Amino acid sequence: MTGKEPPNYQRVVDDLRQRILSGELAPGDKLPTERDLQQRWGFSTTIIKHALTLLRSEGLIEGRRGSGNYVRTRTQLMRRAHSRDMRKRLGSTSPFARDSEAAGKRPTWESHSEKIPATSSLAERLGIQPGDLVMSTKYRYLADGTPIQLAHSYEPLAITAGTPVEHPEQGPIIGVIARMDSISVPIDRFVEEVTTRPAMPEEADALELDRRGGMWVIVVERTYYAGQTAVETADIVFPGDRYRLVYEVPVDPWSPPDESGTS
Repeated sequence: MTGKEPPNYQRVVDDLRQRILSGELAPGDKLPTERDLQQRWGFSTTIIKHALTLLRSEGLIEGRRGSGNYVRTRTQLMRRAHSRDMRKRLGSTSPFARDSEAAGKRPTWESHSEKIPATSSLAERLGIQPGDLVMSTKYRYLADGTPIQLAHSYEPLAITAGTPVEHPEQGPIIGVIARMDSISVPIDRFVEEVTTRPAMPEEADALELDRRGGMWVIVVERTYYAGQTAVETADIVFPGDRYRLVYEVPVDPWSPPDESGTS
């Protein structure tokens, strides 16, 4: 008994996907035109367009207005969520800068800060009262000019107001841990919750995603703590094809079992 033939559009998708993943069609290469694909496969325009839409939704190709479809060029960084903020690491105190430089990329970012009252959900995350003032900072991070991630951070002004690090991007120190160390608020842990969802329209624009492709993003909700006090919480957004998340989790030291029979 033979399996059912895949739909015509799926045959086109499978062929082009295989050629892209094998490197036959390299990043930046232009795909055959819709007319060329129609002639090669003998399928209708509707089928070819549907196949290309699916490849865009997988993040494998991008459409360029008036030019055609191209294999996407990917700038991918590695994010080591445990070791990236260690105090003894050499170089920049910005985790994003270290990630970029490790990949041989030039890091830059844009930011805007303002004081806002905490919403109920934000107050719960930070352990403060609704309406308490927080410093809200929105970031867009780029590596070699390519948008890599977005972040929106919030810091209780009860901790930073009146200090040299009240405005995250105006002082001489960058990076949450280094900034808090400088005002004697030593961070000892952080918690991250990772989810995925479709990109919001404004996120697709900021990250220069192909909105026709229905791109999904990875979202990390991160909160830093000094003891039991939350000192910063942030929502970090990036396309999965531009970042690899690596979680390095320490395990309690091993000790041999007590063979003496005593407790």
